[in-house]
Amino acid sequence: MTSPRAVAANIIGRVVAGQSLNRLLPDALNAVDTAQRPLCQELVYGTLREWPCLAETCLNFLAKPLRRKDQDIMALLCIGCYELEHLSTPDHAVVSETVNATRALKKPWAKGLVNGVLRAYQRQDGVAAKALSPAAQLALPAWLHIELCDQYGLAAEQIALAARHRPPMTLRVNQIKSTRNDYLRLLTEAGIDATPCAVSQDGVVLSRPVDVSLLPGFSEGKASVQDSAAQLVARVLAPKAGERILDACAAPGGKACHLLELQPAIEELVALDISESRLQSVTENTARLDLQLTPLVADASELPETLMATPFDAILADVPCSATGVIRRNPDIKILREPDDIAGFARQQLAILEGLWPALKPGGRLLYVTCSVLTAENDDVVGRFASQHAAHIDTVMLSTGTPRQHGWQTLPDQHGGDGLYFALLQRPTE
Repeated sequence: MTSPRAVAANIIGRVVAGQSLNRLLPDALNAVDTAQRPLCQELVYGTLREWPCLAETCLNFLAKPLRRKDQDIMALLCIGCYELEHLSTPDHAVVSETVNATRALKKPWAKGLVNGVLRAYQRQDGVAAKALSPAAQLALPAWLHIELCDQYGLAAEQIALAARHRPPMTLRVNQIKSTRNDYLRLLTEAGIDATPCAVSQDGVVLSRPVDVSLLPGFSEGKASVQDSAAQLVARVLAPKAGERILDACAAPGGKACHLLELQPAIEELVALDISESRLQSVTENTARLDLQLTPLVADASELPETLMATPFDAILADVPCSATGVIRRNPDIKILREPDDIAGFARQQLAILEGLWPALKPGGRLLYVTCSVLTAENDDVVGRFASQHAAHIDTVMLSTGTPRQHGWQTLPDQHGGDGLYFALLQRPTE
């Protein structure tokens, strides 16, 4: 199967069946000619970002929903509508190539169906969009639309808009090896347009994404790719010379590396992750940046006794979550995530906090971070844990975002950073 549209439809159809995009995409793209891979990837990510809108639109053109085994055809319909609406491909080519993709999917019976829906979509000229549900108009699953409107009011639209667009490419300058001004000059000399990040003093925002191989000094560790909101984490934790710090959910290592860049005199930084394969990315990053840390494979909710023997001055807990603050990077969330998942994440988050707390020195600080925008995973978890352990909650104030009851929330921004939640807990002195 070499048709980029057929491959994209196959990938999305499998996501609809419950598979993860991150696991599917690399191998699936190998089936596409090298020159067509960017188009295939754009069709996959773009269609998934718009999925609730596109799927409801296409259903309105169908006499009845397609069978479960034909979700690749449903995906193909949505891909065709996405390309007609958002890409510069000539309309006649979109229709022709999308119809032809039914052969590559070995479903030639769908040729007339695909042609008819795409022609009808062309004729409706935006009229069908007005008949969509409020959630579909914002390209959100219905349950998430309700949650965001309840929790954020008018700001829900900003969150939804950011989830429909590609994130900007933001770099973190390694202050050990360069300064932001010096690195901006290097980018200019390389013909790469960039501006200082307004949110992070270590950040640089590129006007358009480029391959990292084109970034000056990248292989020598002068810069790393990291979202601007994620760059705030290390500065909130504020590492000090001589401290032992635990990064409890470290992979892929961006935040651990940033801590070491900010404070080269850290006594030891232990980078822990439950996945040995994911932890490998941490060691690769530290090698490129010429940094030293102690990698460890372990479950943050059940730390080994040897690790707890010497408590840490500070712990970073960037915990697993619904990822509702980074949907633009993980658009399959719009299909895969269910409302019942949120309670499960909250239980896991509490278990991690329970496992980490005994490893923190009295008077030590723990920074709880999620990439969720949902209160059930953020304030609710922190408030419950703090009340059970008499933990003091320090005030976090950032230059972007909004205060919450127990922490601070950055909101996804179309031209800015992701949606992250920060809460800083201090263990009582004994």
